[in-house]
Amino acid sequence: MITGILGKKLGSTQVFKEDGTLVPVTVVQAGPAVVLQKKTADKDGYASLQVGFEAVKAHRVNKPLMGHFRKAGKGAFRYLREFTLGEGEDFQLGDEITCGQVFQEGDIVDVTGNSKGKGFQGVVKRWGFGGGRASHGAELHRAPGSIGASAYPSRVFKGKRMAGQTGNRRITTQNLEVVSINASEHIMLIKGTVPGPRNSMVIIRKGIKAKK
Repeated sequence: MITGILGKKLGSTQVFKEDGTLVPVTVVQAGPAVVLQKKTADKDGYASLQVGFEAVKAHRVNKPLMGHFRKAGKGAFRYLREFTLGEGEDFQLGDEITCGQVFQEGDIVDVTGNSKGKGFQGVVKRWGFGGGRASHGAELHRAPGSIGASAYPSRVFKGKRMAGQTGNRRITTQNLEVVSINASEHIMLIKGTVPGPRNSMVIIRKGIKAKK
């Protein structure tokens, strides 16, 4: 079976299990994903499917990409991603893949998304520095302090933790449990938090570190 699916993070809530345990979950609209291209081991060197998610109007994409979409005959899509394909699986262009086909309740998944952007931030917020004293007469409150030596090596080492752009990076959260699946509504409840703001695109894959 295909190893993952595209989705949209809708928000967070909490649910009760049958034994009364309260579980915090993230609500994700997972799929449906439309098959736009098939890659085979004989022709491309590996087997995978290119899928599209979140339909958009045709004028939102350029002509070369629209020509690619027409082969499947399902319209244009905002997001395109590839997922590896297991042996013996046969999908045709235009087929829709739902979350119920890929995952089951209790599965362990890895979720990838872009974290929330926080703009330019100082070292206290960006790296967790302790900062200087807040007492009377102190001049170094949230500044980083010295960043290097003067005589040797007379430069700042590459990778030095300093102020700068924070957030908006690709992050993967591993080993999250699928609490519930509503295949008809394309909704998945995933235990814990997943990267990104509300309504952002996420990639849900089967956990590579999950115990068999």
